[in-house]
Amino acid sequence: MAASVQEMSKQKGLSLLELADRSGLDLPKVRAIFLGRWTPSPQERASISAALEVAQDEIAWGHNTPIQHIYGHGPG
Repeated sequence: MAASVQEMSKQKGLSLLELADRSGLDLPKVRAIFLGRWTPSPQERASISAALEVAQDEIAWGHNTPIQHIYGHGPG
């Protein structure tokens, strides 16, 4: 079963800062991916999975944070 980036980092003993450093991605982007607030591009997925030393399909890449409307009252 695939694990989130956060779970995988914990298993590998990597901090958020170490993951950003190893992946070559900027810290705010890695933080958003780490927290499940950003679905990474194919290139970002390759960088993160290489930093974690796992195959891309071993990581669950989806959003953890529910997407919601912030403004307005919806259609109608």
